[in-house]
Amino acid sequence: MPEVVYPLPHMKVSDFDFELPEAQIASRPLAERDASRLLVLGSVFEDRYIRDLTALVQPGDVWVINDTRVIPARLLGKKESGGKVEILLLEPAGESHVWHAWGKANKPLQPGTRIVFADGFAAQILSRSGKHVQVRLDAGAPFSDVASAIDACGHMPLPPYIDRPDSAEDKARYQTVFAEHDGAVAAPTAGLHLTAELMAAMQQAGAVFAHVTLHVGPGTFQPVQVEDITAHGMHEEAYSVPEETVELVNRARAEGRRVIAVGTTSLRTLEAASVDGKLKAGAGRTSIFIYPGYDFQIVNALLTNFHLPRSTLLMLVSALAGRQHVLDAYAHAIHAGYRFYSYGDAMFVPDMGGQP
Repeated sequence: MPEVVYPLPHMKVSDFDFELPEAQIASRPLAERDASRLLVLGSVFEDRYIRDLTALVQPGDVWVINDTRVIPARLLGKKESGGKVEILLLEPAGESHVWHAWGKANKPLQPGTRIVFADGFAAQILSRSGKHVQVRLDAGAPFSDVASAIDACGHMPLPPYIDRPDSAEDKARYQTVFAEHDGAVAAPTAGLHLTAELMAAMQQAGAVFAHVTLHVGPGTFQPVQVEDITAHGMHEEAYSVPEETVELVNRARAEGRRVIAVGTTSLRTLEAASVDGKLKAGAGRTSIFIYPGYDFQIVNALLTNFHLPRSTLLMLVSALAGRQHVLDAYAHAIHAGYRFYSYGDAMFVPDMGGQP
């Protein structure tokens, strides 16, 4: 399916910059998922809590969640020579147990190199292009198969700005409570705030939940390296939209009810899978890049965490609510002591026309 094309006012990546005190980068989750703060954007800023989402529900709202599941994709091993190797699994390559991955070692990984992660779990490099490698994974006793070996030996792929080793806590908390389909190497972080109890309360208030799947890739953390944002090439990710979601979303739009994306990954899926204002069912891949000037086809509002400066996700939020308004909201959040990024607080962003 072709990506959406739209006009763009002249903007530079430096237009999306801000200064964040390092102390406000959340390195660990709060004790309770729904205890995070929530900044509600509108003509004024409202300081609330995630638990207040029930008060923001309008009867008949369709809240779309991304049910991808983060795999422990970071594998630490050694070459037969003893050199340390880190492999970040990206996605299956099509052949049995062959994966696209990023490889990191003291010397470039060469085809044929064998890497041992644990007794009974190893990999062989099949090809390399820059940091991208193809690896074949092999598992034997004590593991029943490759999937169980990854689950037992892999580390949760925490974002690069969380400067600490992953822990047992991360295995549960860097995962949504509704995660179902294996494939992500980064969490859909807005969904991390939701609990079964909060979702039930939102449903009591009139919300309807619908699912999409987008397997979030590590490209979500990659900085924009060009000053002209139109020259930036987005990473590509696999998505799937079930027929039930299509029926819920299209009926809501036809009846004038809101469609609210829980997270930028849900939003990108909905917009990438839509044609002429109607959501289409099926699986595909998308590299859709949303920035100010974009005309939203499906989404009326967004629940999202705070994003990195100069990032494509900050540009996406600015497309919905307007660049200056979003930057003003970020300045308010910094002054008010909000926690930022994956384990941080959240924003509720209605479609405010997205004017720069």
